[in-house]
Amino acid sequence: MKILITGTSQGIGKAIAKKFLAEKHEVIGIDRCESTIESADYTHFLLDVRDYNNYPQIKDVNVLINNAGTQNEDDIEINLKALIKITEKYGVQKNIKSILNIGSASAHTGSEFPEYCASKGGVLAYTKNVAMRVAEFGATCNSLDPGGVLTPLNDCVIQDKDLWSQIMDETPLKKWATPEEIAQWAFFLTVTNTFCTGQSIVVDGGESIKHNFVWKE
Repeated sequence: MKILITGTSQGIGKAIAKKFLAEKHEVIGIDRCESTIESADYTHFLLDVRDYNNYPQIKDVNVLINNAGTQNEDDIEINLKALIKITEKYGVQKNIKSILNIGSASAHTGSEFPEYCASKGGVLAYTKNVAMRVAEFGATCNSLDPGGVLTPLNDCVIQDKDLWSQIMDETPLKKWATPEEIAQWAFFLTVTNTFCTGQSIVVDGGESIKHNFVWKE
C-alpha cells in the first residue's frame, strides 16, 4: 500500500515510517527537516506542513498518518490546522483505507501547555468528523494519543533526574514508551484494524489513570 506520513525526520514519525518499510509498503514522508531513512521504497518531501500552497501532488494514498507536531511553537497551526489541510488533500478520497492522527494524552487530561492541549483537543473532534466522512469508502479514522515518549522533543525532562523522578511517580508502569512501541500501535490501527473508527486510543503507561488519594490514617 501507499503510506503517507508527516513528520518523519525523527522520533515517532521516523519509527512509524521504518515499521511500514519493514512490512514492505511504499512510504512517502513530509518533513521540514531532511530524512536519514535510506530505502528504495521511501520518498521524502522537504516541506513545512504549514506551507499549504506547496503541498506535493501525491495520488491514491491508502494510509495517511498525521504525525507532524510541536510544543510551544505555533501549536494550533502545526498540530491542528496543517493536520486538517493534509487530511482534506490526501485522506478524504476513494482510495483511502485508513487515517491515523497522532494526538496526545494531554488532550484528555489538559495537563500541558494551553495551546498544545487545545490543538490536540481539536484533533480528537476532527478525527470523529473525518471518520464519518470516510466511512463511505470503507475506511477508518482514529487518533492515537500517547503519553510520554522517549523522543528528542522530550529530552529536556528525560535528562533531568529530579523531573524524571517526579514523572515516574505519576506513571504506573514506571517507564515511557519508545517510538517503536508507538509505531506498533500505528501499524495495528491502520492495517490490522478494519472496524474500530472515530476513536481516540490513549497509550500512556497508565499515567492518565493515576490517582493520589490522601486521607487521614
